[in-house]
Amino acid sequence: MQRRKPQQIARELALLSLSQLPVSVKKLEKLQDEQLVSKLVLGAVRTLTTEVQDTLNNAAGELQRSNDRLLSSQTRASDLNTARTMLQEAIAHTQIAINQLGTAVDFPELIQLANQDKEVRNYAKEIVITVSENRHIIDQLISDALIDWQVTRLAQIDRDILQISVAEMKFMGVPDSIAINEAVELAKRYSGDEGHRFINGVLRRVTEQRKTA
Repeated sequence: MQRRKPQQIARELALLSLSQLPVSVKKLEKLQDEQLVSKLVLGAVRTLTTEVQDTLNNAAGELQRSNDRLLSSQTRASDLNTARTMLQEAIAHTQIAINQLGTAVDFPELIQLANQDKEVRNYAKEIVITVSENRHIIDQLISDALIDWQVTRLAQIDRDILQISVAEMKFMGVPDSIAINEAVELAKRYSGDEGHRFINGVLRRVTEQRKTA
């Protein structure tokens, strides 16, 4: 894993644990360092496991539908094109899962740094608490920036990336450009090929709307 700054490591740890933390925010604030790292890592493992499983299930579904379409068709061009599209979707889902599994290789170093570096622990904790305590405001800012889409329909990992970035810009004093760039890098690691472009576009609309508000 390329050497990264403590805040970058903390941001990734917060992203992976945000939706799967086994304790409430109030309890999180009171945890000792060792307990805090344990909870964050447990949440991260749960998130990554869920994301990979869901992605592989989607890939398997697309493969099955593609196969069914080919078997039931009479080599009509429209059927073949549809099957080809389904197959491409399956390949895309599989590639995402491979990327997500690849990040698991970094886990030992991620855990070690979280244990050793107080800045990593504290910033990850601050992100999780800030998002949790201001989720309504954050989601409204994201919703206002979405075009023909709803926050609740976003993939969980994309929603978490957006929430972290908006929290950093709105409540944590991180410059917009840095928050957006870091969100795009997270999306490249955990979302699909189009995910980082989508997230970049949404966040830039968030900043534009904040400036005109």
